[in-house]
Amino acid sequence: MSYKDRAEVFPKGLRLKSVTKNDNGVYTCEVTSKDSSGTLLYGQAKTTLTVLVPPSIPVAQVPTSVTNGGVAVLSCIEKDGSPPATFSWFKDKVLLPSNPKDSPTFQNSSYTFNPTTGVLKFEPVTKGDSGEYYCEAKNSEGSQTSGVVRMNAEDVNVGGIVAAVIVSLLILALIAFAVWFAYSRGYCNKKTNKKVIYSQPSETRSDRNFQQTSSFLV
Repeated sequence: MSYKDRAEVFPKGLRLKSVTKNDNGVYTCEVTSKDSSGTLLYGQAKTTLTVLVPPSIPVAQVPTSVTNGGVAVLSCIEKDGSPPATFSWFKDKVLLPSNPKDSPTFQNSSYTFNPTTGVLKFEPVTKGDSGEYYCEAKNSEGSQTSGVVRMNAEDVNVGGIVAAVIVSLLILALIAFAVWFAYSRGYCNKKTNKKVIYSQPSETRSDRNFQQTSSFLV
């Protein structure tokens, strides 16, 4: 962000106007002077600026359908807070502990959670993990919660997989039969014999240009 018309330097400091989180960072002040002997003296000081901004409403990215025994990754997205927000997850309005084994409510779940990134990972997924999820982003300036998204843990559709395999095998069998039938009928072996007829053009003689090729003696 440009500092034009926003930065004001005075003898002992710097004043910034209309600050945003983009102004966050480390600022360095340098001082030079000379002592009585004329030796150049140099000094430096650093300070960190953090512009405080409350979090915006986070976005909960939750898969709506997952398979039992598989992996499910839930993400909480919020990038406006300053300092950066930390995250929490709720299932059916109950706060998920950082370790599921610490709570009788979630002791049958297997998940890991990173409060800094907001990523909640179930591995493996169980039917008990089905429910309504939402997340919270929080920093020193406030907190916001996301919308609610339902996740359903379902068994593998074995019947559908078997049916798909059978249909695929039937299609392959039909293709093989069609190829065999074509060869057995000779459709794939016939060669087209093209007859080339050469016609020599006849030489036409006109009466006017006709010359007698025999002579008679009388």
